[in-house]
Amino acid sequence: MELKTYSSALAILTLTTFAAAAHAQNAQFPSLQMQGVEQVEIDVDIKAATDRLSQAVQFRTISNQDRDDFDTQAFDDYHAFIEASYPLVHQKLKREILGDPRPYSLLYTWEGKNPDLPPALFYAHQDVVPVPADSRDQWLQDPFAGTVADGYIWGRGVLDDKNQIHGILEAAEMRLAEGWQPERTLYFVFGQDEEVGGPEGARFIAEELERRGIERFAFVMDESAPLIPGIFPGLPDNTALIGIAQKGYLSLELAIHALGGHSSQPPEDSNIGILAEAITRLEDAQFPYRIHPALRHQYRYLGPELDETLQPLFSAVAFGKDGAMTDQEKDFIQMMSASPVTRAMIRTTIAVTMFNAGIKDNVLPPAATAVVNFRPMPGDTPEVIIDHVRKAINDDRITIRDISASTPATAIADPEGPGYKALEKTVRQIWGNDLVVAPFFVIGGSDSKHFQARPFAPDVYTITGLQLESMKEFEGFHGVNERILVDEYAKTIAFFYQIMGNLDAL
Repeated sequence: MELKTYSSALAILTLTTFAAAAHAQNAQFPSLQMQGVEQVEIDVDIKAATDRLSQAVQFRTISNQDRDDFDTQAFDDYHAFIEASYPLVHQKLKREILGDPRPYSLLYTWEGKNPDLPPALFYAHQDVVPVPADSRDQWLQDPFAGTVADGYIWGRGVLDDKNQIHGILEAAEMRLAEGWQPERTLYFVFGQDEEVGGPEGARFIAEELERRGIERFAFVMDESAPLIPGIFPGLPDNTALIGIAQKGYLSLELAIHALGGHSSQPPEDSNIGILAEAITRLEDAQFPYRIHPALRHQYRYLGPELDETLQPLFSAVAFGKDGAMTDQEKDFIQMMSASPVTRAMIRTTIAVTMFNAGIKDNVLPPAATAVVNFRPMPGDTPEVIIDHVRKAINDDRITIRDISASTPATAIADPEGPGYKALEKTVRQIWGNDLVVAPFFVIGGSDSKHFQARPFAPDVYTITGLQLESMKEFEGFHGVNERILVDEYAKTIAFFYQIMGNLDAL
C-alpha cells in the first residue's frame, strides 16, 4: 500500500522534450475526477463508538505463522463482545461462524427488500499481526490496551483492520435504529486469518457463498490504502486510491538435507553455504518488467493531475497496449524501477523472508531451509515460478516446495463501473472534493482475492475508508505506534453509513 517518492528517478526523464508537447496533449488527456459532489453531514456518537473500538483492540486476535499457535479464547471473547456491542445487528441480521478447519470467521446476512437484485459484500478481518517483543519499548502506548490519548485511539489492529469491522457494524447499527433496510442483500464477512493468506476463513466463505448459488455480486469492498496526502509521488494533494487489482501470492521453501557433523571437520561446501549461494543466484535472476493493465488505468486517472510536463509520458502509458514497449514506456519503466514500491508494480517480486539452519556454534547443521515469497504478476503461475527458481539456482541438491495458500494475480475491476463510481461519490460526500481519487494496482494483497478469483465477483474494490494525516501514521501498518485519529474514525463510520445507502442506486 505504501507509495514512496521517486527521489532522483524523475531526473532520468528529459523533461524539456515533453514540455513542448504538453499543452497539445492535455486536450486528449482530460481529468476523470468526479465533479460537483456535495458533502453530507452524518451524526455519529463518536464517544460510544470510540469506546467500543478501544475495547476491540484489547482482544489479542493474533495470526501467527505457526497455525497451531492460535488463541481460540481471544476470538471467542471478541465474538461475544461484538454480539453484545451491536444488539440490533444481531437481532435483525443472520450471523454464522464459519471456517475450516477452525470456524472463527463471521458471516452476516442482511436481507434486502428486492431479492432479485445482486447482493453486495463488505469485507474486513479480525486478525492482527504479532507485536515483536523487541519492539515493545518503541510503542508510546501499550499495543493491546486500546488507549485513547492525544486525540488518537492506539493499539494493534486499530488501523489494520478492526476500524473497518467496527465502522461497518457501527453504520449498520445506526441504519437499523432508523428502521432502514437495504434494497439489495448485504453481506458482511470478517475473516480470521487474513494476515497469513486467508486459507481458513475468507477462502472457505467464498467457496461457501458460491455453493449457495450466488451468481454475481454487484459490489465487493475490502481494505487497502487509506486516504493520505502526498501518498503518490509528485502529487501533494490528498489522495484516495481505490484498488482494482491485486498481485498474486506464493511462498516457496528451498531446502537442502545432507550430512552434518563437527565444525572441526568442515566439508568443502556446507549446507548453509550451498543454500546461500542458491539464494544469491535466485536474487540475480529477477523477473522481467511489464506494464500491468491496472497500472494503465491508474495513470489514466492520476496522470492528468500530475506535473503537466510529464503528462505526455503518462498518457503514453495510460493508452498503451500490450506488446513491444514504446520508448516512452521504457522511460516509464526506468522511472518506476528506481523505487522498491513502484518497482513492485512492474514485475513479479522475489523476497527472501526466512533462513533457518544450525543449533550450536560447533555443529554443522544437517539441513538448511529458506523461505522465498513471490508476489506474481498475471501469467506467472506457481508452475512458471517454480520452473524459474529451479533454472536460476541450477542445483539438484536443493528441493523446492510450495508452502503457501498460493493465489494468482486477480482480475481487474472496472474503474468506470457503477461500483467504482459509488465509492468515489461516497469518498467525496464524506471528505470533500479537494482530493484526487484514482484506481490503482495493489502490490500487496488482501482476503478479497479469494472472492475475486470466482466468477461471481468480477468487480472487487479495495480501499480503507479512513483519513490519515501523513505517511507517518501509515507506518503503523504492521509497525509500531499503530493509531488513528478519533475524529477521523467518526468519518469512517459515516463513510460506511453513506456507501450502504448509495449502493441502493447501483
